[in-house]
Amino acid sequence: MHFSFFKKLTAVVLFSTTVFCGSYSAITPFAHAETAKSDDVSWPKGPKVGSKSAVLMDVDSGTILYAKKPNDKHYPASITKVMTALVALEHSSLDDIVTYSQEAVAQSYGGTSSISRDVGEKMTMEESLYGMMLESANECAWAIAEHVGGTEKNFIKMMNEKAKSLGCTHTHFDNPNGLPDEEHWTSALDMAKIARAAYENPFFAKITGTKTYVIPPTNKHKDKTFLNNHHCMLNYYHTSRYLYDYCVGGKTGYTVAARSTLVTYAKKDGKTLVCVVMCAKSPDHWNDTRKLMDWGFDNFKSVKVSSLENLSQQTSKLGSTTYGADSSLITVDDSSSVMIPKNASDSDISMSIEKSSASKDNVIGLLVFKYDNKKIGTSQLLANTSEESDYPFHNIDQKKGGSSVSYVQINVFLIIIIALAALAAAIGLFLLLRHLVWSVSKHQRDINSEKKGHITYKKIRNNDRH
Repeated sequence: MHFSFFKKLTAVVLFSTTVFCGSYSAITPFAHAETAKSDDVSWPKGPKVGSKSAVLMDVDSGTILYAKKPNDKHYPASITKVMTALVALEHSSLDDIVTYSQEAVAQSYGGTSSISRDVGEKMTMEESLYGMMLESANECAWAIAEHVGGTEKNFIKMMNEKAKSLGCTHTHFDNPNGLPDEEHWTSALDMAKIARAAYENPFFAKITGTKTYVIPPTNKHKDKTFLNNHHCMLNYYHTSRYLYDYCVGGKTGYTVAARSTLVTYAKKDGKTLVCVVMCAKSPDHWNDTRKLMDWGFDNFKSVKVSSLENLSQQTSKLGSTTYGADSSLITVDDSSSVMIPKNASDSDISMSIEKSSASKDNVIGLLVFKYDNKKIGTSQLLANTSEESDYPFHNIDQKKGGSSVSYVQINVFLIIIIALAALAAAIGLFLLLRHLVWSVSKHQRDINSEKKGHITYKKIRNNDRH
């Protein structure tokens, strides 16, 4: 046996193992699980609307159900106050005392939306937020901005930073109340992202869904101030013509330049939708919103990530690239949901992995769900840090009230690969040791042969002399 033969044999074994592993990877990629899609299932076609731009979004998953010119820039008018409220709630307390400055009070001049506050008037942050959101009081928005940001200019900076963090790419705020300003614009899609983030704050959801509110007497007003929500799909203050049974809140907006703008939230059958319409002629903003809400509720269903049948099969493969072969070190935040057409099934959903922008240390990625090449929801991939990661049978589904199990997930291909790799290593080690033993033995034989030859030669020489 020659050493060159040993090298060839080892190369063949390793090459075969590599080819098999490559075939396995091609058959079962961890990061993308495509499933056969029903031929008769596609994304529902939305209705025609008169508004220049419109977006309908599922609040829970962030799925965009409908979009008409979603990235076109428009003046937002008073729906700006959704962002003002969001930033204020994140950077202040409801019992903070807000003092109204001369500049804040000046925002109510000229017949704009106002609750007629006076210079030096003091109200709580909670009362100011209700005044801004229900009556769209411009002086309340300005006073809130000064209180939270120190200056109105600094608060505007905070608004734009928040918009950027939410993924807004067609937005630039230049004031906190939405009064006419050429440098103040956004898009229907960006506004939907802002509105969704705002609704995740429980107190914002409470304010925006409040029909009436009473501000108690202040240091400048001896009488109570009564507020009415101006959103006609929620409250009949202006008219009952546009009331919508499923409306749970929203914000109106109007200027001559912006035309009518509207943010609306509605809930039905466990689904919460937000609709944004911009640059609409009245009453298109009401009619378009109702039309889109009805279409969304009628054509889509919400599916919990935890109920997806192939979720455990796909996530069990994640560990092979992120944490070696131990997928128990990764869990999926299955509390989220996805939104799909009503006639679609779970098998029509595909999954892929993307980098997460979350700042939490235990978030290592984002599981992205798609349907018909449309993003329908996400779920965070989390690194286990508790004792749970030491439990080897994390994928056992135990029956309620007992210890019996329904299945244990076993990856047969992975076991075969490990076995082949171990076999290849054993063969290589055996051949290497065999070659070393043979080489040492041959060397010893050569030395012995040489010694014997030398002794024989000396005997012959000695015989020749006699």
